[in-house]
Amino acid sequence: MKVYFISGIGADYRLFKNIHLPKGYEAEYLHWMTPIKAESISEYAARLSEKIDRYEPHILIGLSLGGIIATEIAKLTYPVQTIIFGSVPTHNQLPPWFKYAAKINLHRLIHPSFVKLSAYIKHSLFTKGRENRKFLRQLIRDGDNRFIYWGMDAVMKWRNEEIPSNLIHIHGSNDEVFPIRYVKPKYVLKGGHLLVFHHAGEVNKLLEEILHS
Repeated sequence: MKVYFISGIGADYRLFKNIHLPKGYEAEYLHWMTPIKAESISEYAARLSEKIDRYEPHILIGLSLGGIIATEIAKLTYPVQTIIFGSVPTHNQLPPWFKYAAKINLHRLIHPSFVKLSAYIKHSLFTKGRENRKFLRQLIRDGDNRFIYWGMDAVMKWRNEEIPSNLIHIHGSNDEVFPIRYVKPKYVLKGGHLLVFHHAGEVNKLLEEILHS
């Protein structure tokens, strides 16, 4: 069965490099497309879903913004399962400051370069292992500023209240983007926002358990 992976904002398929699916599952990576001006998340998800063979059984896995997109795609392609990491399935689970920022359009004053610089510094200081730091810094440098700007704006305007059937939410206990106290995950793993990278071993074990259940 095909498993479609969708990465987070400012990242790509490489963030899933340590994720290994059980036998019988084939990884496919949905690459970000250039957003259309003023395109909503649901509209973008509909376009991205065209890359999925919806007539064959499939699974969606999304990280962060990718989890939000996966939630929207699930309403169109009816996957066997939708699994989201470090994300939110409805806008009601966004942290309060997202809502305040949206009201005053604060996010429009934050340049994507600042977002990338903040992430670059954070991983330089706190990510363990020279190769890991090098990898994440390169991933950040490769991020598309236009897509980051669109993603921030689109999330602020997102108003989904429907949780698709068979959705499984996995979250880090110390998630710094979507704090655990505001979300309602089925599984909580020790770690931060990038569970699929920093704690791939635990994630792989949990995925095997979920997919074989």
